[in-house]
Amino acid sequence: MEAMTGLMDAMSGYGVLATEYLQTNYKDAQSWFLFVSWAADLRNTFFVFLPLWFHLKESVGIKLIWVAVIGDWLNLVFKWILFGERPYWWVHETSYFSEPRPHIEQYPMTCETGPGSPSGHAMGAAGVYYAMVTSILVMLLNKKRKRSSTKGMYIRGALWTFFWAVQVCVCLSRVFIAAHFPHQVVCGVLTGIAVAEAFNRVQWIYTASLKQYCGVTLFLTSFAVGFYLLLKAVGVDLLWTLEKAQHWCVNPAWVHMDSTPFASLLRNMGTLFGLGLGLHSPLYTENKKSSGAAYRVGCVVSTLLLLHLFDSIKPPTHTAALFYLLSFCKSATVPLATVSIIPYCVSGLLNMNKKHV
Repeated sequence: MEAMTGLMDAMSGYGVLATEYLQTNYKDAQSWFLFVSWAADLRNTFFVFLPLWFHLKESVGIKLIWVAVIGDWLNLVFKWILFGERPYWWVHETSYFSEPRPHIEQYPMTCETGPGSPSGHAMGAAGVYYAMVTSILVMLLNKKRKRSSTKGMYIRGALWTFFWAVQVCVCLSRVFIAAHFPHQVVCGVLTGIAVAEAFNRVQWIYTASLKQYCGVTLFLTSFAVGFYLLLKAVGVDLLWTLEKAQHWCVNPAWVHMDSTPFASLLRNMGTLFGLGLGLHSPLYTENKKSSGAAYRVGCVVSTLLLLHLFDSIKPPTHTAALFYLLSFCKSATVPLATVSIIPYCVSGLLNMNKKHV
């Protein structure tokens, strides 16, 4: 046990030194690293990638939501099991370093409130981008002759180079802002790829009934809450990191309620539930009659614009229960609007224009 603790301290110590090195030698890249951390947030999967992919290739849009939601749920469970520290508080509490301790800067995205292992940003980005890259390859190289051609090799090489470039940038950004140790982001990337690869082999999600969506949502929520209550009953507080975040974050305004474990859980469960509602809505059935480039472009543009406006509405944080409830409802509205409500409105407008022409 002592050997394991020593090994983890050594890995974390090298991680802190890596953060200090990046912040010292690549300070000019701060804006880029902060942008990458923002872009790798799963919110962009729901607000950007879903509208784009669902109206271009419906099955890919559905798969992205399942990969993102299940991956983030697993990330929450793993974090509760592994009890991973975060650099921005560990460096102040550890006995691994003698004085003076390494100095690492904090940023508005640093003060995540959950445990650190594995990295949710790295896991989410790896899963979502792996699902997109493999889907594009299937669409472009769907025949054996294309896969073995020189053009096919170039396409695969370009897409996988892009994929790994994204992962490297995400990993470096999370280490740079002191939100994660290097071993946590590597673990996140590998786990995210495993989740995406698993869903590449699953077909029932494309024909799942509303009952199945409700059942999966209820099971995942109940499991997470039950796991939390069970361990709390035996004296294990899975929210032990909240106090550390509030204590060691240099700016209290950087500690956000939407980064708490239960906020993540309800946000993801709301998204999955909303997707089920949208796919089994009478409006969605009506929309399937519409097609054509104008309809698809109209759906993509309208959805991106309206969801951007909708994302600016933030649930009040003065009451935790109300915040969690409204987060669930807001998250459910995003896929519901993307899949059924906005396409129905676009279809209606296009039909009205045809009648007037």
